[in-house]
Amino acid sequence: MSIVTLSPWDLSLAAGLVGLVALLSYLMHLHLERQILIAAARTTVQLMLVGMVLKALFSHVHLGWIVLVACIMLLAAGREVLVRQKRRFAGMWGFGLGTFSMFVSSFAITILTLTVLIGPDPWYEPQYAVPLLGMLLGNTMNGIAVGLDRLTSSAWDQRTLIEGRLIQGETWHQAIETLRRESIRGGLIPVINSMAAAGLVSLPGMMTGQILGGNPPMEAVKYQILIMFLIAGGTGIGTVAAVWLGSRRLFDARQRLCLDRLKNH
Repeated sequence: MSIVTLSPWDLSLAAGLVGLVALLSYLMHLHLERQILIAAARTTVQLMLVGMVLKALFSHVHLGWIVLVACIMLLAAGREVLVRQKRRFAGMWGFGLGTFSMFVSSFAITILTLTVLIGPDPWYEPQYAVPLLGMLLGNTMNGIAVGLDRLTSSAWDQRTLIEGRLIQGETWHQAIETLRRESIRGGLIPVINSMAAAGLVSLPGMMTGQILGGNPPMEAVKYQILIMFLIAGGTGIGTVAAVWLGSRRLFDARQRLCLDRLKNH
């Protein structure tokens, strides 16, 4: 099966659709046209740069370069988690919570997958390591961002209720248990919906890309199932870790609610 290459003209026509959306935003006074165009420009520049980096990595396979790229991806994902929160933790906690949780979940699962499940030679082969880590980080980032945002916003809005439960003798763990549970649930709902709709409502991106690239459909399906299970595991572990650590950070050593540790976006 031959691979159909895309010309600059093909990409320009696709970009015209984004321009149409920006025009509709302007005509309807949605005030999103600038954000749409900037996002489209960032997508183009970032993906072109990634393409060049991957081309270099594929030509010069070295663990040090893979680690460097992985760290850059992790730091970028940590920043995205931070900026998506309306009320974030002050200081390095705001950046560190999400970054640490993604490191524990996404990196551990990526290494497990490369060494045990897929087993390329070498195990850090960039053709597998970089795309796999990117998919895990991207989805885990969304779950953690939603979970932390719901936790901090709910704690701020329901601070009187939490403090009342503390006065009645409950521990910090008991006082925020319901909010923590709902925050974790909110972070996991998107990935659950993705798994439930896969194949019936949508064809996931990796599967579609492999099929368009000429791979047999059943091989693409098996890889997509693997990836979705890994994403669900990474998102679940990362969200639970981030929300649990975040809920503990909301209280001091004397189990008092400390909302001064939060700041507005």
